[in-house]
Amino acid sequence: MSTDNLMTLHEVAEQLGVHYMTAYRYVRTGRLPAAKVGSLWQVSVADVEEFTRQGVAEPPRRGSAKAAYPTRLEDRLIHGDEAGAWAVIDNAMGSALTPEEIYTTVLAPAMASIGERWARDELEIEQEHLASSIAMRLIGRLGPRFSRRGRKRGTVVIGAPAGDDHGIPTLMMGDLLRSRGFDVIDLGANTPAKAFARAAAAVDHLVAVGVCATRPSNDAAIVDAVDALELVSSVPVVLGGHGVDDETIEALGERMNGQVRRTFGTDDAIDCFESALRPAGAPPSA
Repeated sequence: MSTDNLMTLHEVAEQLGVHYMTAYRYVRTGRLPAAKVGSLWQVSVADVEEFTRQGVAEPPRRGSAKAAYPTRLEDRLIHGDEAGAWAVIDNAMGSALTPEEIYTTVLAPAMASIGERWARDELEIEQEHLASSIAMRLIGRLGPRFSRRGRKRGTVVIGAPAGDDHGIPTLMMGDLLRSRGFDVIDLGANTPAKAFARAAAAVDHLVAVGVCATRPSNDAAIVDAVDALELVSSVPVVLGGHGVDDETIEALGERMNGQVRRTFGTDDAIDCFESALRPAGAPPSA
């Protein structure tokens, strides 16, 4: 982009008629797209004009602000702006979003969009990796907010199958389960089938095992993980993620009606783990 089409934050502040720190806050919270050129933030003239048309003096309505958080976070993540990404999350929590809502309605949609844009060749691989690295550090900062005191309800083992390098979904699911009183053993990404089995066999009060599959065409590794787990444990195996396709389900066959449970989304997955504690035929708790 030509420098003729870029503005410094001081120029932006002057054009918008606001203090420099106000313009800076617009950038760090994702309301105004910007990129760092050297040591300076630069904003395109077109983005400033669009921002002006939206009306900066009028604060966004609560609902529209909530809907904008994933986009703002995505922008900060792909620009490698960790402080700005945290500012978006902090702003969202200041608007009364719970840590669980941050995961399910802000961070997860932002990362899904980044993954889709990379698959369409709209982002370079280093941008996707940088965004993922920052996201993991953000999760590290949010994790303690999910801790729950009191007696644990049992232990859950979770992980991604061999060949699946995405560890963020298991990190978030682990925190969500901890908030509900479970102990969680998170094996992370690229977990061999035998490692799933060893971890499950070593737990005294195992409730269920979660296999989070995000990589497409990786059904053989998913089936291997389930087969290994069935040899050492009779607890439910909860399958989730976009990598669980119809071919995988067909390979598992009749086991889908028993020990292995396919899930569709975070709420469904959590209910599967919760139901593993309920006696057969008991209704979900209110």
